[in-house]
Formats: sequence, structure tokens, C-alpha cells
Amino acid sequence: MIPEVFDFIEQELSNLKNTGLYRHMSLIHGHQEPKVTVNGKDTILLCSNNYLGLANHPKIKQAAISAIEKYGFGSGASRLVSGNMKLHEELEQRLARFKGTEAALVFNSGYHANIGIISALVGRGDVIFSDKLNHASIIDGCLLSKAELKRYPHKDINSLEALLKKHATRNTPLIETFRGRHHATLIITDGIFSMDGDIAPLKELSELADKYNCMLMVDDAHATGVLGKNGKGTLEHFDIDNPNPVLRHNGTGIIQMGTLGKGLGCFGAYVAGSKKLIDYLVNKARSFIYTTSLPPSVCAASIAAIDIIENEPQLRQDLWDRISFFRSGLENAGFDIMNSETQIIPILIGKADKAIKISKNLMDKGVFIQAIRPPTVPEGTSRLRITLMANHSWDDLKYAIETIKLALEAV
Repeated sequence: MIPEVFDFIEQELSNLKNTGLYRHMSLIHGHQEPKVTVNGKDTILLCSNNYLGLANHPKIKQAAISAIEKYGFGSGASRLVSGNMKLHEELEQRLARFKGTEAALVFNSGYHANIGIISALVGRGDVIFSDKLNHASIIDGCLLSKAELKRYPHKDINSLEALLKKHATRNTPLIETFRGRHHATLIITDGIFSMDGDIAPLKELSELADKYNCMLMVDDAHATGVLGKNGKGTLEHFDIDNPNPVLRHNGTGIIQMGTLGKGLGCFGAYVAGSKKLIDYLVNKARSFIYTTSLPPSVCAASIAAIDIIENEPQLRQDLWDRISFFRSGLENAGFDIMNSETQIIPILIGKADKAIKISKNLMDKGVFIQAIRPPTVPEGTSRLRITLMANHSWDDLKYAIETIKLALEAV
């Protein structure tokens, strides 16, 4: 007999099942590769963020093994207690060079990074302007900050400027003084939007941030290693070498957050920017201060991954060749891929139960694609979210396209 105090849990689980929104975890056996065994069934993996196929790369594995032999596994404490080890600082120096910034700071996950950065930069009395399709971790960071949140329509620069005109002021102070008598303003956006696969208009956002004296933050989780000539992300993609002169003067620049667990195939996250920004976050970002630091082996693996990204550009070219091929195959079949521009390619389905049915049908035929449903995406926009990897074989991609066609025709 379930105590009455827990009745709501049973009721909510029942509601989720009845509406097609119940989630469960699929068990993957073995490595993260283009083909995996899921719940005992061999499948083509088309829903991993391991975009460059680095998660099982021999150089990355060896870097981690060597670090374990030298440093052990656990770090033992938070960075500000006794958990700050040589490899943490080496990774941050490597990230800063890679991103072209003065400094960087490592967090334990993208979620940790976003809630820590946002809530440290803004608070009560401040204003955040956030794209309506930003990631859930950004939304949670905004809510945690207790700043006033203004969500502008997706990538709508005109609507954003109208909001800025109404709410922003010209006397926004330097980053170190915003919690005084003045107010701070932050514009925040994903670089690549995680459920739609399109790219933020970062140049226009940078111009608005300059014009209205705002801080500007970009979440490059899905862009790191993928966008730009050298895989450095959204700023490089748009050739933004000297972003936001007002913010440069204030010592912040465009705040670049990103993850190590997607294109880099490792784990953790980072923020890259001015040394002043990093020093501030070390002292103010609670998700950094109060968390045991990453194992040193994870840092070593991430350093190796950055080296691979810089030294093996063919991996990125292989990924973009597959993106072009797969996107063309889906568009020629008449599917709505929702303006995707990148390795994230959604197919709009609409109803949650229909998306689930198609996903299960595909799994039965050996193609593993997740159905994405509310609240991750808006009501009525449930979709299949396809993600490509640089080492998918052409035969597997051809089979997947044909199988998707048949699965959608069958419903």
C-alpha cells in the first residue's frame, strides 16, 4: 500500500505513460561507436553527441590510462580545498589557447557550468534576454539567478532589440560592480540549438550587446569541435575575432561556455573568457566552488581530444560530408527537418505518441533514433532527433535513410 503522501508520484507516472511522455533508459553494451548493441539488439547509433567519434579514440583512452597511473583516479575535493591538480590547470590553459581567450575554467558538466555562470553574473534587479529555444540548463540558470527573465522569439533579432530598447539602460556597469546600485544585462544564446540543429545569429547578437552595453554569453556545447575552420566554435564560424568592443573594454568579451562530452568525446565543461571573468567565477560560481573536481584522467583525455581536433581536421570534414549527404536524403524524401544547419537533424513529427511509435519501429529495424517530446520541445513539435558522427559508414547512413522513409510511410 502506497502512503497517501506519495500518491502524486503514482498518478504522475500514470499520466506520463498515458500521454506518451514517459521516459526510460536504453542500455548500451560496449563502446560508443557508430554501431552499438542496445538492450541486446545491434543498431546503428543515430542519437549520440559523440560527433567526431572520439569517445573511443585510442589516443584519448591512452591519455586517461596514463593519467590514472600517475595521479590515481579521484581528485578528492573541490578545487578550492585540495582538489586542484596539475591537469586541471593544464586543461584550462589548453582550452584558453584553443578558444583564443585569456583564461578558462573547467566545470563538472554543462549543467554545472550554465547554472554557475549565469547565477554568478546576474541577480535580483538584473535582466536576462534569453532565446526561447535555449537549453534547459540555461533556463534553470536564469531562474536560479532570480534576475528578470525576458525570452525573445527564436533568433528574432528585431524582437530582441525591441526588448532591449524597453528594458536596457546605457549605464550598465562593469562586471565587477553590477551588484551595486546599477543593473546588469545579459544576452544568452545557444551556439547550435540542441533540438533544432540551427545556428544562432551571433554577429547580430554581438552588435546588439555592444549597442546596448550588455554582457553576451554563448553556449557552445554542440559547436565545440564542429563549427569553424578549426573547430573552435560559433565565434570562429562567424569570423568574430574581436567581439564586442564595449565588453572588451570592460574586460569580459563574449563569454564562451562549452562542453567536453560531445564533440570532444570526453566529460565535463568549461567557460572561456577574460582573466577577470575567470577570477570572478572562481569566487562566485557556486556550482564550481562546492563540487568535487573532475578526475585528473578526464582532464588528460580532454587535452588529448583538443590536440586531435586541431591536428586532424579531416575528422571534421568527414562529419560535414555526412551531414550534407544525410540532410539531402531526408529533404529529397519530403521530410521537414526544421531548418537544421548542422549535425543535429530533427524530423518534425508532431504528436508525441506518433514519434514514439516511429522510434520503436526504427529500433526494431536496427536504427536507434530517440523521439523527443515535451517538455524538451514545445507541444505539437515532437520529433525524431538525428545526430551524425564523423565515422558513420556510408552504407549504414544509406540504410538508415531508407529505413526512416519506410517507417514514416507506415504511420
